[in-house]
Amino acid sequence: MLLSLQLSFAVLSLQLSFAVLSLQLSTKTFYLSMLFLLFLDKATMTEGGYKIRNKEGIHFITFAVVDWIDVFTRKEYREIIVDSLRYCQQSKGLIVYSWCLMSNHLHLVISTRDHNTSDILRDFKKFTSKQIIQAIKEHPQESRSEWMLDLFAKAAEKNSRNKTYQFWRQDNQPKELFSVGFSMQKLEYIHNNPVEAGIVDKAEDYIYSSARDYCGMDKGLLEVEILETHEIIKNILS
Repeated sequence: MLLSLQLSFAVLSLQLSFAVLSLQLSTKTFYLSMLFLLFLDKATMTEGGYKIRNKEGIHFITFAVVDWIDVFTRKEYREIIVDSLRYCQQSKGLIVYSWCLMSNHLHLVISTRDHNTSDILRDFKKFTSKQIIQAIKEHPQESRSEWMLDLFAKAAEKNSRNKTYQFWRQDNQPKELFSVGFSMQKLEYIHNNPVEAGIVDKAEDYIYSSARDYCGMDKGLLEVEILETHEIIKNILS
């Protein structure tokens, strides 16, 4: 009799433990699902890459060259990127808070005055792709032109949206600045890229970034709006 009661009690305890565990798992699954849905609400995948949903937000985004080819080792190609960003600032309402152009990728923290970030980035990628590929073809000293163009052509064969060449990768997933800590981490990451790559000892010595703007030195190559804490909080609440 005593043994039977002990077994019954043990079974009941086990059932309660499973019930609590199931509830905990369900709660965890619920929160994970909500976070996933929140992520989808901020940036959803389209045929051409990730599309920004919160058009009023400030986003961290990276453009990388296909196969991570070191295209921007030449000044002529870097200037196409800088001039194109400057044009988007002056004519399309692009707001640049931070940027850094490396040998094969571009980091940006941006928003737009007319809340049309996706449209501006699409046009920027399309224009710079054509301009840089044309510059590679016409550069008299570009010994890598045949090799690079072949890789761009092979990338285009895998993507129905490109007829001849594909210059930029399409996995440029935008990340909205959702907290002060996340925002500061991204700014530090962007500006330290050239230091980590061994190009310069100090971030502010690299001219193709906004590091010197944040260090209080002379202005860099692009107009930059310094990202203040109140601006980040405003973005979080938007």
